[in-house]
Amino acid sequence: MAERTLQLIFKNTSDRTSRLSIEDPRDNLTEAEINTVMNDIITRNIFSTSGGDLVRIAGARIITKDIQEFNL
Repeated sequence: MAERTLQLIFKNTSDRTSRLSIEDPRDNLTEAEINTVMNDIITRNIFSTSGGDLVRIAGARIITKDIQEFNL
């Protein structure tokens, strides 16, 4: 079974990286949608970190993890 996580990567006022992970993202997400949401998060100042407010987009990615469980 594969698990997918959307990771939004921001820089804060201290120029440190902050990540927001969202489990099970929709399959047909577009770069434009992700960019819009990330800009909204920054503009509305929704999150603050120990390094300060989020101030710019550093990237985004979908991480796919393949998990195989054993019934022992």
